[in-house]
Amino acid sequence: MKWLLAFLVVTLLVMQYRLWIGEGSMAEVTRLQRELEQQRMKNAALARENRQLLREVRSVKEGTDGVEAKARYDLGLIKEGETLFIFLNPEEADNQ
Repeated sequence: MKWLLAFLVVTLLVMQYRLWIGEGSMAEVTRLQRELEQQRMKNAALARENRQLLREVRSVKEGTDGVEAKARYDLGLIKEGETLFIFLNPEEADNQ
């Protein structure tokens, strides 16, 4: 009877170890759930960025307005007859 009781206690301890500490434990499941949520947030941000880039590509492909807007923003395009105004912050003007 002592051997059976000892065997049951040891079995219980081994099962508890696996439940709380070992592979597939509650702590590991919680950690993996946190990692999964973080990855989902990163994926959502990348999906938003992809949609924005797709809109830009479509805009550039569809006509000259998209190309012109891109050139104005990225390259500083100024059309003939337009006047460029540059506004400086007061702090930036003092440093120059």
